[in-house]
Amino acid sequence: MELLRPKESFTPELIKKFGKKNVIVVQFAKGSQSIRKWYRDWEPAKENESKAEPYLYDSLMIKIKKAIRKKKILTVTFIWMQGERDARKSRGAVYEKSLLGLYKQLSADLGRKDINFVIGRLSDCGITKKGWPDWMQIRNIQVKVAESNSRFGWIDTDDLNTGINRKGKKIKDGIHMTADGYVVMGERFAHKAIELIKNNKQ
Repeated sequence: MELLRPKESFTPELIKKFGKKNVIVVQFAKGSQSIRKWYRDWEPAKENESKAEPYLYDSLMIKIKKAIRKKKILTVTFIWMQGERDARKSRGAVYEKSLLGLYKQLSADLGRKDINFVIGRLSDCGITKKGWPDWMQIRNIQVKVAESNSRFGWIDTDDLNTGINRKGKKIKDGIHMTADGYVVMGERFAHKAIELIKNNKQ
């Protein structure tokens, strides 16, 4: 998500649909981070693991509050692309609870019960890697959560990680997307967000 540039495709699609004055996009992302850096009540799968340390979430909230200050917000959509670190660290057992908890945490902090939630499912990168045991489990959890609520949805990223990356290098089934892949990802996130906003009008 850190390499996704909203201005390339995500924001333009939203502006095209709703108008520039009606769209606020706030991005905060840092690569290779566990959900424990976002969810306050995260509990480790093993006793000797680190505790919750939600400084990334706190940083996001600072940016959000600044962006929406003195503005009337009609609808909020939360875009989530994360899970690689938890899949590689065998944390699938606590991922579903954490993901749903994160959504509830955001809803409570913003004082809203109507937040839309779009999840980018992990790509196919780690499916066959022996050292990443929970990759399929977390992919499945992401889809399960996304299909559990009419305000939730998910996008596929399996076809976005083969080609030329942001550094000009060829990649095949990479953990990150290609340069073009990030553009398409932004479009998919936007289209799913628009769909949820349309289907859940107040």
